[in-house]
Order: sequence, then structure tokens, then C-alpha cells
Amino acid sequence: MIIAIDGPAGSGKSSTARAVAEALGYLYIDTGAMYRAVALAFLLADAPFTDEAAARLLPDLEVAFWPQAEAPPRIALNGEDVSEAIRTEAVGDGASRVSALRAVREKMVALQRRLATQHPDGVVLDGRDIGTVVFPDAPVKIFLTATDTVRAQRRCEELRQRGVVAALDDVLADLRERDHRDRTRATSPLRQADDAVVVDTSHQPLAYQVSRVLDIVREHASPGAV
Repeated sequence: MIIAIDGPAGSGKSSTARAVAEALGYLYIDTGAMYRAVALAFLLADAPFTDEAAARLLPDLEVAFWPQAEAPPRIALNGEDVSEAIRTEAVGDGASRVSALRAVREKMVALQRRLATQHPDGVVLDGRDIGTVVFPDAPVKIFLTATDTVRAQRRCEELRQRGVVAALDDVLADLRERDHRDRTRATSPLRQADDAVVVDTSHQPLAYQVSRVLDIVREHASPGAV
């Protein structure tokens, strides 16, 4: 079974999706990490986020997804583990930009679909277009949301834990700019699928988010699927 979890940055997608996958014994696919890996490739090549650069870089670019038992999945770029390198602010901003390129989107969507078919027992994917583009027929679609301020506060806390001090106003401005790019891009924009269940995580702990999603999965799944 495929569980599609979409939503904007800071809504709790990754943490929730990972915990849900662990609870169900499913594979967790972090699609955002894939786009971050592509963005890192552009940055390492000092290439602009353009269609022309994508045409030049993509043929020799390989993004691999390495599932780990009882641990977050690892992401490799051209055979090198870049799971830590992709977590910088520059790469995060680049991921938002590179994901707007049609050729990049097509390559990553194909990879995501291939990974899902290799794990028929069940997968949980989180991103911005999982329920609308990657798997529009997924039996379970969830859209996580939260207020801009809460999402910015969460991002500040993530940065603090990595030793990076950032002003809330700056993080909030960057988040809103990224939201605008994600929602207005021509290719696979961020939007809620018509049949997705909305979960507002603004003032809810992770445990509630996971429990709520698991309840939704059980409500929508066919008998015996979970």
C-alpha cells in the first residue's frame, strides 16, 4: 500500500512519515532528500538552476536511495553518501529551485515510482506532489499543514540543534518565499489533492500527528492491509 503525505516545509512531513512507516513496517521514502541531492550536484558544479544546466548535468547524475534498518534512509549522489551534506540552508533553498525544473522532476518521479514498486508490502512517501502527481491513485493521501510562524519556529529549532543561530524573522521570510515558489511553479506545484485528508499540526506534538495519520490509514485502507 502507498501512503502519500504532502505539505509545505516545516509542517512535520518527514518526522511523521518516518514514524508512520516504522509503526507499519513500511519503507519510508524521503523524496525531499532526493531533490536536495540534485540541488547539491548543481551547487558543486557551480551551475545555475536552469533547464540548460539540467540538460547538461542530469545524464551523468545518479541519485540512490539506501534504506536502513531502524535508522533514517541514506541518500547517495553518484555513489557518495551525501545524507549530511544535503542538510544545509543553501541546499534546501536550491532544492526548492531545482524541483521547479521539468527534467529534474521527471527523473525524480520515475525514481520514486520505481522504488515504490520494489517494495510492494507498503511505502510511505512525503513531499509536495506525492498525492497529486507521483501517486495520484494512492489509497491514502494526507496533507499536513501548520501556520507560517509555527513552521518557522520549528525550522529555527532544527538549525539551533545543528549549532546554527538564525533570526525567526529571516527564517519566516525564507520559508514564505519558498512556499511561493513551490505553489506557483509550472511543474508539479504544491497543492492539496482533492481527496487528501488535512491534518493541522500547528499546536500538536509529533505523537499526535503520528497517531492521527495511523488512524486515517486504518480508516482508508482495505481490510487486512495494515
